[in-house]
Parts: sequence; C-alpha cells; structure tokens
Amino acid sequence: MTSSTTVRSPLRLYGRSGELAILEALLARLWQGEGSVLVLAAPPGLGRTALLHEAAAAHRPRGPVLHADGRGLPAPETLRELAAGRPLLVCADDAHTWDRASRTALSSMARSPGAGSRVAVLITADDGPAFAGLPTLRLGPLDEDAAAALLDRLIGGGQGPSLPGVTEGLDPVVRAELLREAAGNPRLLVALTGRLTPDQLAGRTPLPCPLPGAEGVLAAHADRLDGLPAPTRALLLLAAAAQEHEPAGAGADALLLLRAGTRTGLPRDFLDGVLFGSAATEGFLQRAGSRVHFSHPLDARAILHHAPPARRRATHELLAALLAEAGDRDALPLASLVQLSCAAAGPDHVLAGRLEAAATSPYPHAQRSSALARAASLTGDQPLRSARFAAAAEQAALSGDPALARALLARTGPFAGEPRHGLAPYVHGLLALRTGPAADAHAALIAAAALLGPYDHRRALDALVGAAEAAWVMGDAAGYLEAMRRVGPDPHDPAFAAYRAGMCAVLAGRTEAGHALLRQCLDPVDPAPAALLRAGVAALVLGEVAAACRTGARALAAVRTAGPDALLPQALEHLAYAELRAGLHAGARAHALEGLHAARRTGQPNSSVHLHAVLALAASVEGPAEACAAHCDAALTGAGPHGLAQPATLATWARARADLAAGRPEEAAARLGPLVRPGPRQGHFAARMLAVPCYVEAAVLAGRGVEENAGLHAAVAEFAGWTARTADPQAPAQLARCQALLAPAEEADARYAEALAHHAGAGGDFERARTQLLYGQWLRRRRRTREARTPLRDALVGFQHCSARAWAERTAGELRAAGEQGPSVRPATDGALSALTPQQQRIARCVAEGATNREVALRLSLSPRTVDHHLRNVFAALSIRSRTELARLLGPEGP
Repeated sequence: MTSSTTVRSPLRLYGRSGELAILEALLARLWQGEGSVLVLAAPPGLGRTALLHEAAAAHRPRGPVLHADGRGLPAPETLRELAAGRPLLVCADDAHTWDRASRTALSSMARSPGAGSRVAVLITADDGPAFAGLPTLRLGPLDEDAAAALLDRLIGGGQGPSLPGVTEGLDPVVRAELLREAAGNPRLLVALTGRLTPDQLAGRTPLPCPLPGAEGVLAAHADRLDGLPAPTRALLLLAAAAQEHEPAGAGADALLLLRAGTRTGLPRDFLDGVLFGSAATEGFLQRAGSRVHFSHPLDARAILHHAPPARRRATHELLAALLAEAGDRDALPLASLVQLSCAAAGPDHVLAGRLEAAATSPYPHAQRSSALARAASLTGDQPLRSARFAAAAEQAALSGDPALARALLARTGPFAGEPRHGLAPYVHGLLALRTGPAADAHAALIAAAALLGPYDHRRALDALVGAAEAAWVMGDAAGYLEAMRRVGPDPHDPAFAAYRAGMCAVLAGRTEAGHALLRQCLDPVDPAPAALLRAGVAALVLGEVAAACRTGARALAAVRTAGPDALLPQALEHLAYAELRAGLHAGARAHALEGLHAARRTGQPNSSVHLHAVLALAASVEGPAEACAAHCDAALTGAGPHGLAQPATLATWARARADLAAGRPEEAAARLGPLVRPGPRQGHFAARMLAVPCYVEAAVLAGRGVEENAGLHAAVAEFAGWTARTADPQAPAQLARCQALLAPAEEADARYAEALAHHAGAGGDFERARTQLLYGQWLRRRRRTREARTPLRDALVGFQHCSARAWAERTAGELRAAGEQGPSVRPATDGALSALTPQQQRIARCVAEGATNREVALRLSLSPRTVDHHLRNVFAALSIRSRTELARLLGPEGP
C-alpha cells in the first residue's frame, strides 16, 4: 500500500500506523502474486472494521475486492474466476458472528491460498477462539497520544469536522474524563463526545453520571455473551457486580464470588474450576492470586448494563448481604453500603447520607472515594451532589489517582450560593500543586481557603498551607509569608502554631526568634505524616540534618503504614534531601529513585522534577557524569513550565558540582554566578547559600579571583552570616575553606587547617575530602610537593570511601602530578601514553577533550607557558603533530 493508492477515511485512523504497515505488507505480497490470510482480532470498538475498509480501499485500484457475509462462500475455483488474473482481496467482517459451518468454511478457504494463488483473505473477529490457528493481529486500545489526537479532531482542534455548537476549547478536566472513560476505545470516544452539550464540554455545567453514549459499544460487548452456558453468564454477572465496591482495577474477590455463587445454586465443581482451577470462561475472566479480573474492562460494564434490572438489583443485594454478615446490620461495612447503592432504583438521600458518613477512616482513600462518588450519584440536590463529587475527588487525589480525581471534578458545577462551593477549587489546587504550574496551585488554594473558611476550618487551613508550599517551590518568599500569616493560630495544634510562627519569623529576617520556635517542632508527638514532614522541614531550616534524617525516616514509615499514597513521593523526597545534606549520598540516591517511581505511578510530575534534582545532586558526587546531566536536564525541563524555582536551583548546582569534579571550573562558575549573586536570576532563597562554597571554589580555580574579587568576598560574607545562624555541621568548615581560597598566601595555610579541624568534628567524607583536595592543590602550586601528598592521599581515600569516582580520579591526577607513583594513582592508560610523565598525561587528556592551553592551565593550576612546554614534549614522545591526532589517539578506540 503506497500513499498514491491509499484512500483515507473521512475520520482518519489514529494510532494505527503499525497495523497499517502490516496490512501494507500483506497487500504488497498479494500484488506480487503471493496470497495470504490475516485475522484482525479485537473487542468491539477498537477499529478492526475501519482497518478492513482501509485495506479494501487501497486494493481496489489493483484488483477486485470480495466482501463475504457468511451466506455462502465461493469455491477456490470460483475465486480464481472472480479474480480474472488480477489479485483478489476477500474481506470477511465480524466473522465471529457467523454460524459454525460458515466459520469452518471460511477457515478452510483461508488456509488454501498460498504462493501464486493471487488471493488474500482478511478477516475481522472478536478476540475469542473462533479462528485459532490462523495468523492473527490483535488490536489494543489507542495509546494516550492517539486518543488525545482523535479527541482534538472531534472537538475541532485539528483539520476536519468538529462537533456542532462547540465554539470554545474543551475544558481540561472534561478532556481528561473523556479520555479516561473511553480507555483507548475510539468508537466509544466518538460516542461519548457526541452526546455531551457544548456547555458540558466547556466545563460550564457538570458532566452527567454515568456519561451517555456508551450504549452501542456496551451492547456489542454484551452480544458476546449470547452463546455462553447459563452458569458462565451467571458467574460473569456476579463478578461484574462484585467489582463495584472495589477500587478501580482491583477486580473481584474470588472467595466472595465462591460464596455468592454457592448461595445462588451454581455447581461447586464449576465454581472451583473457574475461580481456582483451569476451567475457561471463553476469555472473559483472568485470575491473579485471590483476585478475579475481566480481560476487557468494558465487558464488566456491558454485563451490568444489559442484565435485566431486577436480576441486577438482586445480585447487588445478595452481595450486600454477604458483605454485611460479619457485622452489625446497623453499622454496615462500607462495601455493603456501596452494593446497596448499586441496587438503588433512583436517588436515595438516606442511603447517600449513610455512605457519606461511613466514608471515613480507617477505610483506604480509594474506597472512600468510591463510596462518596456513589453517594453523589444517589443525591438529587445538585449543590450537595456536586459537593459530594468534589469530596470523592479529594479522596481520589489522596489515593494517588489524579486522573480519577479530575474525572470526579468534571461532575461538579458552579453553585455560588452553596457554602461548600470551595471544595472543588481546593481539590483543583491540590492537583495543581503536584501536576501543574505552581502559580495556578497558589491562586486556586488561596481562593479555596476564602470560600472554605466560614464552614470548614480544617480544609481552609490545609488550603493555605498548600498555597504556602506552592509559593515556597516558586521561590516567592512574600507569597509564602502571605499565605502562612493568613492561617492564624490553631489552639488545637500547638506544634503547628510554633512551626507557622517560626517559618514566618525566619523568612521575615527574625532568624533567632524563628529558630527558637522551630526547635519546638523537632520531635512531634503527632504521628501523622504531615506533622512529621513539617518537622523535617523545620530541622532542615535549622540545619539540624541528623534530626531531619530521623524525622524523614519516621514520616516515610508513617506513610507506608497508613498512607495516603499521594504523600509517598514527598516523604521519599524529603528523606533523600536530608540524607544529601548529611553526606549520605548512596541512601539519598536509593530513596530518590524509589520516590521517582512512586511519583510516576501516582501521576505527580512536579514531584518527579524535585526527585530528578535530588538524583542529580547525588550523581554529582557518585557519578557518572552522564547520569548527572540526564537528571539535570529532566529537572530543568519540568521546572521551567511549572515555575519550580527550588528544583531548578538544585539541578543547576548539581551540574556545576559535576563540572568541578571533571576539572571544569570555568563552566561551574558560569552556572553558579547568577544563582549566588544578586539579580533577577538569583537562585531559590532556601538553596542559594548551599551553593556558595562551590561558587567560590569554581571562581578561584577559574582565575576569577581578581576580576570578581568584590563579588566573591560579598558572597563569603553572606555565607558567614548564614553559618552563624545555622546548625549545619558542615557550614563552619566550608566557610573556612572559602576564606582559605581567597586569603593571601601567608593566611591560607591557617585557614585550611581551621577548615580541617571543623571537618574533624562534623564528619562527612565528601566535604572533608574536598577541602583536603583544595589544600593539596594549593600546596603543590606553591611547590610544596612533598607536603601536598598527605592531604591529597587523604582526599583520595575519602572520595573512594563515599564512591565519588570522578572526584577520586581528579585527586589521583593531582597526586600523580605531585610525584606519587603508587598503584592507587596509576593511570588507566597503557601503551604509548605510559611513556609520558603524570603531568604530561593530565595535559594530554585535557587537550584531547578540546581544552585550549589557557583552559588546561586553569584546570591544572599551571601557567599557559608551562602547558605549552609540556604539550610540545607530548607531541614529540608520541610522534604526532597536532591536537587532532592526540584526540584520535585518546578517543574511544585509542589507549
């Protein structure tokens, strides 16, 4: 099939390029005289008929097309006559609906064409066993991008027809719900979209529940049940009903199905065979441990939709009774109430109230969300219905399912007179805090707090705390103060009151008073994860990194034990960041990687950005450089559009630290200068001081000490003030190191000694090794080579101990330059380069990387004249004439 012969359908096929390529190959073989057969197998609505029509349209210019309908298939001889010497394409659509004899005849005919037959057979069918043994292409649902492209075409976002009356863009929440409900089924997406009004599509009025338009697809799924035995159909109805009180995707409990099937009189051997043995259900059910799942989720919906109403209600009532047997009838378990709600014939405000009252702890957030959504569907009063859907969305967000949360929000609407109107903006803000621009989250949560304040103090407080968190990650100190000051004191939570007052005091410049208040928060009595996470933040602001690690571990344990799942990425991020501050880089990397997986699983891209920044910082110590660069790129790519200044600062600092490890101080200074110095590109207020020691080191090593002397001294003075206020154990040593780098020669020795004395009391291999490396470099630069070897050896051991490979390699190079010849500093290069001195080898490597003589001199603390002298000797020793030959020699295929 070529572009010149392909005839596209009015609504082109999305997401089927792979399938179209396979059909293209089948037709190409047919046109060359080689017949074949292919079955396009899929549940209803996935486009198998559209693909068949696409193939037929492409073939017509080359030969005839025969559409078989099961009322009689021609013999092979007749087919050859129909072809009349031209290639023939036989199309059999929905062949699984034919009678058994016709299906058998079609299978026989399909197997007979072969090489030279000039007949190809294309069959579409469901994914059952009707045509087992024939070559089969199984169609899956559309991926997210293809489904979104189809929806844009339907609404009018692309070329082609749009829905009548739709003149505005599609509301993002409604868009997410349509894509979620269609689950990649293009026919269903078209049907759902076509039944919504322009106001519903634009988000001006709430979506109906359930969405209309699915009847045709569900009927096609239900038609597959017709030929099944009665016991199988009965068990499928039980399985579909038993999923209703479970979280989405959880399936049904096999033991509950066994009890229900036994109660309805199904044979025990049949139940055992299907639920626990190897008996088949024609591809409808799959088992996973003690859970039973439908192979296609739409099958479950179709079974419930097309069951007789009386039988469906009886099934739900039976399940409700079985679920209630273990408890008191006056206090039914939540699952039993959900089953009763499924049996309700219409709105039931009493049952809805019982569901809402029962949807509290200790039930998981996912179950509470499901129960509140059921309560909303039973509510006739529209404002109360919307409020219950918003409450269900809040629980879905806490469970780590933002897609479901948005789907539930799409069913709320604007009711300005309802006091609980603020609940939907509150949930919108919570979702934006983890998935959208921080500025949007801040604005939504501030507005929600004003609406919720008069009647829901707890949520109003949470909204303001969330708004403050959004301002913090944006680097908006004023916005943070505004939100926290509006919270007001909470007499029921003195620890939070101290936290709020302490953070406000610190950001307002009253550091001593703020630190005194924050120390009251370090050992919270409240075991709730949110309280523990606040205690961890307080510890980091104070610089009490050991306390931050302890509290972070407690917070992680609390989230793992009691949830909510949505907090898991944040708990892992806080602990990983505390471990970084404490120098525990391996633990930080492990926790951040787990957090990254949790953030992806729970749909929290902003948390992924923060965790990529943490991983970049860990990789700037442990390496490799490629990992650091990849995590930095991921963090900066996500931070920019969403205004996340904090991870952007951390990622830039990580990239600069990796530059320092590789001996590129010029690049490091260029990255860090804007973050540290005053100006519009200044880094995040809570992170920029942490980057000052790296900036001073990079600027001095890059030779900027003279041209940026005033700026460097100002940065060190500001860092000295921060050191006096923080309890961070590394800060005094880092301050002395910065002062040593800027001090005159007669003072630097004492400053380095002071820094090393502080390190002895603070611990931490990495920072101590960095000071020892700089001290050794300083000694060697002053030709105190023998003295330089001791701090350089200590630095090498320290870097090796904390797996800082790039830093260890840089230190080994310094040791070689200082005349060390031991095995621990032996260069990895063999062959011709082994004839060079250690200093010549270092210069050769730098030049091979593309560095100029001046850049090499800066990296290695030499003069350009010395570099030029050594480089001429390198060329002579290696019998080469140019830098290009040297780069080739040291490239991937050289020594």
